[in-house]
Amino acid sequence: MSAKVTVDDVQRVAELANLELTPDESGHMVHDLNAILDYVAQLNELNTAGVTPLAQIGELKGAGGVSLLRPDVKEPSLDRAAVMAQAPETDLVFFKVPKVIER
Repeated sequence: MSAKVTVDDVQRVAELANLELTPDESGHMVHDLNAILDYVAQLNELNTAGVTPLAQIGELKGAGGVSLLRPDVKEPSLDRAAVMAQAPETDLVFFKVPKVIER
């Protein structure tokens, strides 16, 4: 595979994710991400000429042609007033939560 992840790439992503990685962790991350990219490159070499593309996972069928997914059935949601009554802090429309991002 020609495109490889570098230490600079890992440090940039860690910065964007607000993570603090040690140099040792960065090295391990570079190794792991490059291993994943190498595996994807191997998968791209597979001959998939006779494989029908799958547009939706809902097309998957189990034994006897039965869908593997539960039916998508509309159900009533929780009562807003009852839920808001349980919240520690609310404006009766939304939950109020403390700020967690300082940037």
